[in-house]
Amino acid sequence: MSDTVLIAHTGRDTGSSASRRMRRDDMIPAVVYGQGMEPISIAVNRRDLRHALSGGAGVNTVLDLTIDGTVYPAIVKEMQRHPVRRTVAHVDFVQVNLSEEITVSIPVRLEGEARDVTDNGGIVDPAVDTIEVSTRPRDIPDEIVIDISAMQMDSVIRLGDLPMPAGVTALGDPEMPVVTVLLTSREEPAEAAAEAEGEAGEAEGGSAADAD
Repeated sequence: MSDTVLIAHTGRDTGSSASRRMRRDDMIPAVVYGQGMEPISIAVNRRDLRHALSGGAGVNTVLDLTIDGTVYPAIVKEMQRHPVRRTVAHVDFVQVNLSEEITVSIPVRLEGEARDVTDNGGIVDPAVDTIEVSTRPRDIPDEIVIDISAMQMDSVIRLGDLPMPAGVTALGDPEMPVVTVLLTSREEPAEAAAEAEGEAGEAEGGSAADAD
């Protein structure tokens, strides 16, 4: 994984009004913390942050967060957004040890076409959007790709069934469903019409007998 440099600025004023002024200037208030260091209040340029996280790893990108000439390997721990505009309002960065494993959530992507499922009126349903894994920062995968081509109507892909990339361990119950199959609750038109006609015929026959 290539390094992504993000320049941060120190000496920002704290408080709500100061943060609003920063955001109007396209600067985002942030903090970086981690084991063995005091938290540092910083600010990052909104465009620079967007560019740094624009790769396939997204918020799991390992950043070379550069503060006053010192580089802190870090990832985004939490990103707060405006409740209406959904713009980034504050970022928590956490410094990471590149030689130690960390826990991150990786997005899931389904690949292939489950013909047996679709031909029999089923729908392949991802039970989860992300999978929590343990890995070293430089081994964080961009995504977990799951091939659904061989799935059948009674298939379930569980966490323990997934092959993980080298250096990556899935966390959680191995029996946890990750991909399932849903049955469509639709009645065949021909069967529904025949059933309706049968019911109508029975009703008419009953009325005629009563008239006799």
